[in-house]
Amino acid sequence: MNTHLTGLIAAPFTPMNRNGNINTALIPAYYQFLKSNGVTGAFICGSTGEGVSLTLAEKKEIASAWANCSRNDPEFKVMMFLGGTCMADCIDLAKHSRDIGLYAVSFTSPFYFKPASVEMLAQCCMEIANAVPDMPFYYYHIPVLTGVGYPMLDLLKAIDGKLPNFAGIKYTHEDFMDFQSCLNYQNGRYDMLWGRDENLLSALAIGAKGGVGSTFNYAAPLYYELIGAFNNQDLQMAARLQQKSIDMIRLLGKYGGISVGKSYMKLVGIDCGTFRLPVKNMTDAQFEAFKSDVALLDFDAYKSRSMIETSSL
Repeated sequence: MNTHLTGLIAAPFTPMNRNGNINTALIPAYYQFLKSNGVTGAFICGSTGEGVSLTLAEKKEIASAWANCSRNDPEFKVMMFLGGTCMADCIDLAKHSRDIGLYAVSFTSPFYFKPASVEMLAQCCMEIANAVPDMPFYYYHIPVLTGVGYPMLDLLKAIDGKLPNFAGIKYTHEDFMDFQSCLNYQNGRYDMLWGRDENLLSALAIGAKGGVGSTFNYAAPLYYELIGAFNNQDLQMAARLQQKSIDMIRLLGKYGGISVGKSYMKLVGIDCGTFRLPVKNMTDAQFEAFKSDVALLDFDAYKSRSMIETSSL
């Protein structure tokens, strides 16, 4: 349970058909696409994967599709996001994830009835994780969406020694003091996965070894080049590459937010459809303008590529 994951773990988009139904038929090709770009795992049905907009049955179907195509690939870790509002559904989905052979499960704070203290949040984690004691369990810290911002160091202290399968935290927040304290807690016992792609270099500087991100889906080569530059102590190059990442991510804000990621995916040949309500999608005219802006970023030089594109280089 104390395995520390390294490299880039993508947060996949949930493929949708034109009618808005999930399109699990695309997932095997999606898995191969990520593999061909060096991605080491998938954090499915999270924020990027619209987990909160999916039914329990849909999430089980998506989990099974990822399990089926990655079952014989122990190097590729599939982590299932369970949700954070209905504890019974989370336990049900965790057991399903275990039964089909996924690597790990993850849970975020309830965000309607919020836990009144970090101890109550720890109790929620323990109730779900104890249902699948043979699976690594990760807490997903994303206070910008949950509204629950307890320091994660306090959560580790509340759980430490009480939950053997508590593996670590997917940390999607900008509190570097708290993140570094978690990295160093109990001599680095817990796996701390960084979740802000635009700040990856800063996280590497204080000890992060693995990250979970949406832009790793379509720009993995950029981030591996950034990691390589950092490891070679070429900080100027690493900073320039991080700026490319920031410029790319700024277009999400310009064109509507999280749904823009699926537009980037169209540009790399994986059409995941659109987002469900209440997320706003681009119009056709906006997509044409978006493509022009992306071209100005020299996106083709660092985008993720299909196996066919890679073999032709």
